[in-house]
Amino acid sequence: MPGYVEDRWYKKDANGKRTIPTDRVDQGKRYKVAGVPGVRDRSFEKLLGPQGAKAWLAKAQHESTRGEFIDPRDGNILLREYVEKHWWPNQTYPDPATRATIRGKVWNHILTHLGSKSLNAIKTPQLRAWLKTLNAQLGAGTVNDVWGSLSAILQAAVDDERITKNYCRSQKTVRPPSRPDPRAQAWSRDRVLMVRSVIDERVRLTVDLGVGAGLRQGEVFGLAVEDVDVDAQVIHVQRQIKKVGSKLVFALPKGRKTRTVPVPPHLLQQIREHLERWPARAVTLPWGDPDEEGTEKEMKERAPRTFKLLLTAAQGGAWRRDYFNDTLWKPALEAAGLIAPPEVSKRPIAGKPGRFRTVKRYAEDREMGFHSLRHTFASVQLDARESVVSVSKWLGHADPSITLRIYAHMMPEADGRGRTAMQNWFEGETKKISPVAPQALEASVSSTVLPLEVEAQDGAGEPVLVP
Repeated sequence: MPGYVEDRWYKKDANGKRTIPTDRVDQGKRYKVAGVPGVRDRSFEKLLGPQGAKAWLAKAQHESTRGEFIDPRDGNILLREYVEKHWWPNQTYPDPATRATIRGKVWNHILTHLGSKSLNAIKTPQLRAWLKTLNAQLGAGTVNDVWGSLSAILQAAVDDERITKNYCRSQKTVRPPSRPDPRAQAWSRDRVLMVRSVIDERVRLTVDLGVGAGLRQGEVFGLAVEDVDVDAQVIHVQRQIKKVGSKLVFALPKGRKTRTVPVPPHLLQQIREHLERWPARAVTLPWGDPDEEGTEKEMKERAPRTFKLLLTAAQGGAWRRDYFNDTLWKPALEAAGLIAPPEVSKRPIAGKPGRFRTVKRYAEDREMGFHSLRHTFASVQLDARESVVSVSKWLGHADPSITLRIYAHMMPEADGRGRTAMQNWFEGETKKISPVAPQALEASVSSTVLPLEVEAQDGAGEPVLVP
């Protein structure tokens, strides 16, 4: 096979017997492997001896022949450099908000801790220490997402032939925590009415739209007058308001799917009364992406659009979800006695020495989020025995299987219907077994279901069943 080991300090004479020092003797690495097709030359220290060079030559020859050679030196690049120069520039995300979210997780939770390590140095011990740090700082769901992002980066490095193994995928002893149980929790009618009664009147309609139409919070904030069809008694969910970085944009609903939701007259009346007190206001925002650079086609798609929104902030602009939650939603939950008071702290105001602002921080609670109203809408529909296909369509799920996975536990009286079906089945079988004993059968059916036993035989020799 092509390839050889060269001693760079000494060379043999013409007879191949006596070694002659070269002008590089005692300078740099002594042994060099060269001549392997597709493999860069590599030098080895004197301490490793010619055996180390020969072993690497054999490995390179074998893997090169099979087309599987990966130069370990390519894995010496720092994780931060690989991400910033090679991995991230080639990532494409149709949704700019998703791109911003992933970028935040990679830079804040991966590069902050592992960015100074080389790709080929990220193995089990490093992952174990990193995971311990994340578990102490983040929730299980976020840790799981961050782990998946690192795994995607390392797998790209494997595909780029920089490292031979993605230790995130091959772990048996170090694994991220499981995702939280996605089981949705619906609210009782009393709880919904309690929150509705204490929340600011100006945004009371958000509760009605969440529970009455199953709208997501961003869809509630993006609902316009033109989306409400009073005659057909439906709401057309055609957009949402999202935050990309620090800027708000209009965008299609989650999954890029518009939908139409049937709504009751009561909700239409609440919308009418709200608009009488607080008329809709025109709000103009970019569509999809606030970035001011791009191709002509991209800039045309991002052009600002204007809609008359049902719900707007005090200054007339669109609602920001985080501001709404911190200043209106969570205080309403606190007033209703559903969550504990927040932790209050003072933080210095940048650029204003000696001045502080008050910061209130509520504990996170998935069951108390705005999304619980959407879960309540689904539970009411399913309890009314609406088909899963219809409910899935109204919720805007990509597939009814998603609806089943999230809301199967809300299906009404599943065990009761099954019990009744089996009772009817057994009743039919019992009548076939004992046609000559109608009185005994009637007694068994009318009483509590108990095992039937043969107690005696009638005059014709037929068994008589009694409970």
